[in-house]
Amino acid sequence: MTLSEITTIREKLLADLDGIGAADQLEAFKLAHLTRKGTIGAMFDDLRSVSKEEKPLAGKELNALRQLVEERFKEKESLYTAGAGVGIRHAIDLTMLARAVSVSAPGHEHPLMKTLNEMVSIFERMGFAVEYGPEVEDDEHNFEKLNFAPDHPARDMQDTFFVRSNPLAQQGEGAGPAPTLGEAAPLLLRTHTSPVQVRLMERQKPPIRAIMPGRVYRNEAISARSGVAFFMMEGLVVGPGVSMADLKGVLLSFAKQFFGSDAKIRLRPSFFPFTEPSAEVDVSCYICGGKGCRVCKNSGWLEILGAGMVHPNVLSASGIDPEVYTGYAFGIGVDRTAMMRYGVNDIRDFFENDARFLEQF
Repeated sequence: MTLSEITTIREKLLADLDGIGAADQLEAFKLAHLTRKGTIGAMFDDLRSVSKEEKPLAGKELNALRQLVEERFKEKESLYTAGAGVGIRHAIDLTMLARAVSVSAPGHEHPLMKTLNEMVSIFERMGFAVEYGPEVEDDEHNFEKLNFAPDHPARDMQDTFFVRSNPLAQQGEGAGPAPTLGEAAPLLLRTHTSPVQVRLMERQKPPIRAIMPGRVYRNEAISARSGVAFFMMEGLVVGPGVSMADLKGVLLSFAKQFFGSDAKIRLRPSFFPFTEPSAEVDVSCYICGGKGCRVCKNSGWLEILGAGMVHPNVLSASGIDPEVYTGYAFGIGVDRTAMMRYGVNDIRDFFENDARFLEQF
C-alpha cells in the first residue's frame, strides 16, 4: 500500500459519500467502508506490509483518512436521523409520488353521533333550541330542584358517581367550624341532562322550547343493555297553556320523522319525580310494522322514552309560577335507540372501537 493508493481511495470514498441520496445507501456505505472489516479497516491491516521507513507516514495518512471520512459520514447522517442516539430514519423524498388515499372506507360519523345528530336536527326543525350544561353537577340541580325526595334511591351510591360527598355529614363535636355552602355542596357526575333544564328555567323566563343532548353517568353494572356512561337527549317546553296533547303531538311528529311516516306512538302511565302525570312512550315497531317480531318481542311496540308534564314543584324551584305556566318534558336514551334502529344486540359494541363493526354504519 502506497501513499498514492491512500489518496485514490480517499477521493473515491468522498465521492461515494457525496452521491448518497437515501438512508439505505448511507447504511450500505457504513457497512462497506467504516466497519472493522470494511475498506478502511482492511487498509490498517495492510500496514504490516509497508516498510519501516514508510509506515509512520502511511499510518498518519490513514488516520487522517479515517477521521475525514467519519466526519463527512456524520454530516451526511444528520440529514437522515432524528438526533444523537437515534437510528437512521427514512428521509422525505420530495420526488416520490404521493400515496393513494383509500376511498373504500372513508371516515364517517360514529353510529351514536349519527343517531344523536339526526334527533337534534329533527327537533331543531320543530323550533327547539339546543342547550348544554356541565357534566359535573351539584346535588341541588341534579336532584333537589327536580323534586327528588331526600331518601330517593337515585341519591344512593349504587346509582350515582359522587365526585365529592357532603362534608357536613361528617361534622361532629369538636370537628371545627362548618364549611361554607360552596364547600359543603356535594358534587356528582350528572345522572341525566335534566339539570340543564333547571339551569335554563333559572335564567330564562317562559316561553321555553329547548332540547338538551349530552353524556350522562350511572353507577350500574355493565351489560349488553346498559353501561356506566351513555347519551341522552331531553326536551323541555314551558309556557302558558302547554298541555299533554302538545307533548303527544311533538313526540308523534318526531317518531314519524325518525322511524318512518307509518310510525305510531302510545303513552303508558308511569312515575318520575319531576313530572306529573308521567308516561312511558312506545313507538310501533319499525321492523315488523307492529305485527310482532323478535326485535319487539312480538309485542309490536318498542319503548323509546319517558315523558310527562313538568311537576309544579320543579317549576316553583326554578322561579316559575306554576299557576301561570305549565310545561312538558321528555327524555330519550340515544344508545338504546341506536341499538333498536340498527339491530345491535350489545350496547358495548358501540364503544369497542372495532373498525369492522363501525364500518357497517
